[in-house]
Amino acid sequence: MTSTAGLPQPLARPVTKAAVITHGQPKQIGAGLARLQAVAAEHGVELLFSPEEAEKHGLDPSADPPVVDIAIVLGGDGTVLRALTRFLGTGVPVVGVNFGRVGFLTSMGRRDLEAGLARVFAGEYEVVELPTLKVRYPSGTSCAVNDVVVASGSLGRMIELELAVGGEELGRQPCDGIICATPSGSTAYNLSNGGPVLVWGLEAMALTYVAAHSLHARPFVIPPGDDVIVWNRTDDVEAGVLVDGYRVATLGKSERAVISIGPERSLLATLPEATFVWRYRQSFAS
Repeated sequence: MTSTAGLPQPLARPVTKAAVITHGQPKQIGAGLARLQAVAAEHGVELLFSPEEAEKHGLDPSADPPVVDIAIVLGGDGTVLRALTRFLGTGVPVVGVNFGRVGFLTSMGRRDLEAGLARVFAGEYEVVELPTLKVRYPSGTSCAVNDVVVASGSLGRMIELELAVGGEELGRQPCDGIICATPSGSTAYNLSNGGPVLVWGLEAMALTYVAAHSLHARPFVIPPGDDVIVWNRTDDVEAGVLVDGYRVATLGKSERAVISIGPERSLLATLPEATFVWRYRQSFAS
């Protein structure tokens, strides 16, 4: 698939096989799965379930790995994020039906499941390619769909972080942590900390402090090619490195993490009218 990152690309290929990913608590989606199965049967779409999903719903697992046209999510933003991570690098786009709270990454509400998925199965959807982040730390590397956070490893303890952007020193800052967010992640933890919203179509990352002990610490928007280096300069407090909310590493004193815009793209499928501005208005402006 070739396209410009962040810009929706129309697809006209009907769906014949779809993977199913659901909320971690099955009761959260109520009759959603049965409704999905009904509309899939009506349109001749085969639904495939991983062993984890099959066990969750008392079904037979599908062949592993399944070859699918699209992944259908019944859940909220966390479930969509899990699906985007799972299908990263496979060319399989992810479309969400909101059974969560905010649902910014989903394309339709639960009430619109039948009508919306009928359109998706008929090929009436677009795919937005969104940047990811690559983070390197002493023990390895990881890829983030939403964000990379370097934060105090001790609850209630401030840490001192030193930053460099694009090879230039930015200085030291006492704070609770720093957030590096993709455009898709800019409306999550980054937004709640006063960081900038990155409209889909930007190839950039947002850099936002968490509870900075300063009147002058402000968010940055970082272009491609500029690495962000974060050193832990705290004598007695470790810093945790979190990728999409999961801790992947610990930085001792003078250890560092290097964050950059990665080569992978997460593929978010959407109904044509579910644009970024529409989602923003529905989720945050009403």
